[in-house]
Amino acid sequence: MSTQGIEHAATTAGLPQLFIVVGALLIVCFYAGKLIKKTSLPSLIGYMLVGALLGPSFKRFGLEIFTEPVQNSLSFITQIALGFVAFSIGAELSMKSLKRLGSGIVWIIFSESFAAFFVVTGLIYAVTRDLPMALVFGSMAPASAPAGTVAIIQEYKAKGSLTQALYAVVGFDDGLAIIIFGFAAAVAKSLLMAETPRHVSEGFFHMLKAPTLEIILSIVVGTILGFIFCQLVRFIKNSHDMLIIVFGIVMLGTGLSMMWHLSLILTNMVIGFVLINTRRESLVHKVTSPLLEIMPLIFVLFFCLAGAHLQLSALPSLGTIGLVYILGRSFGLIGGARLGANIGHVEEKIKKYVGLGILSQAGVAIGLALIINHEFAGLGAVVNGVSHGTLIGTKVITTITATCLVFEIIGPILAKHALSKAGELGKG
Repeated sequence: MSTQGIEHAATTAGLPQLFIVVGALLIVCFYAGKLIKKTSLPSLIGYMLVGALLGPSFKRFGLEIFTEPVQNSLSFITQIALGFVAFSIGAELSMKSLKRLGSGIVWIIFSESFAAFFVVTGLIYAVTRDLPMALVFGSMAPASAPAGTVAIIQEYKAKGSLTQALYAVVGFDDGLAIIIFGFAAAVAKSLLMAETPRHVSEGFFHMLKAPTLEIILSIVVGTILGFIFCQLVRFIKNSHDMLIIVFGIVMLGTGLSMMWHLSLILTNMVIGFVLINTRRESLVHKVTSPLLEIMPLIFVLFFCLAGAHLQLSALPSLGTIGLVYILGRSFGLIGGARLGANIGHVEEKIKKYVGLGILSQAGVAIGLALIINHEFAGLGAVVNGVSHGTLIGTKVITTITATCLVFEIIGPILAKHALSKAGELGKG
C-alpha cells in the first residue's frame, strides 16, 4: 500500500482501527466458518454472514463496523483477492488437460453464456416489453464470480474432470461475458439514441471499441507478464522466495489492469495460463504450492468484505424483474451448459453437474451495471421528467445488487453439491 494510500486509510477510517477490525474479523470469521461447516455448508457462507451482520444491512441495530470509510479503505483487499483467484484459475488451465476434456468444454462455455443471454433477454422483454432494458439484463446474465467456485474447490480439495471443467468455464466465460455485454449494450444504446431528439449516434462499431480493446489488451499484458514471470521463477529454489515473486507478479498485474482499465481477472488468469503451458509440471507445482498456504486467509477477508457489501435491504426491491432474472439466468446457465455438454460429448458427470457450479455472480455484474448506469444516463425518451436510459440504469443497479446477494449464497452451495455428487471432494 502506498504512502498516500496509508494516509488516506488513516484519515477515512483511522489506521489503528483498521488493524483492530481486520485482526478481530479474521478470528471471528475463522470460527464462524468452522461453525457453518458443521451444518454441511461451505465455510465462506460463514464469512459472508459475519460481513453482512457487521455491514450497513444491520446499521439500525448498532452493529455496523463496516462503515463506508472502512469499506473504502479495505477495498484493495478485494482487488488483490480477485487477482490471486484469477492466477490460480489460469495455473489450472493446462492445454493437455483441456484437450483431454475435448471440444466439449468450448461448447459448454459458449452454450451456457449465450443461453443465459437469450433466455434472460427473452423473459425480461416478455415482462416489460422494453427491448433496451431486456438486452441490458440479458448481457449481465453470463457474467460469473469465479471466487466462489474456486474457494469451494480449494476448501474441499476437489480434483477430477468436473473440477477441471469448472476451472475452465469460470475462467473463460468472463471474457466471453464482456464481449456479449459490449455488443448488447451497444445495440441497446443505439435504440435509446434513436429515441433521443437531435442526438448524434456514435455508431455501432465505435461503441464496441472499448470492450474489444479491454479483452485484447488484457491478454497482451497478461502474456507479457506471464513470460517475465516464467523467467524469474526459473532460478528460485525456496518456496518462501517463490511466494514473494508470485505475490509481486499478481500485484503488478492487478495494478496495471486497474490503471489501464483492463480486466484484472483476465490479465492475471493469462499469467497463470502462460506458466502452466510453457514450464515443466515440477516448476508449476513449486510455484502454486505456496499459494495453497495463503489462499484460505485471502478467502476469509474477501468473502467477509463481500458480505459487508451485500445490501439485504435490497431484497424487497427484487420484484417481478428480479425474480425473472434469477430464474432465467439459472435456467439459461444450467440448461445451456447441459446442451453444450451433450453436443460436445463430454463424460456424464460433467453433463449433469457443470451447470450447478457456475451460478455465483457478484463483482463483474455489479461493475457492468455501474457502466450502464453511467453510460445510459440522459438517453432516450423523457417520461415524467426521467429519461428512458436513466430509468434502465436505476432498475439495473437495484436489481443486480439484490440478485447478486441470492447468487452469492446459493452459488457456492450448489457448487459443493455438484462436486460432491461427482465424487470429487477430498481427492486433491
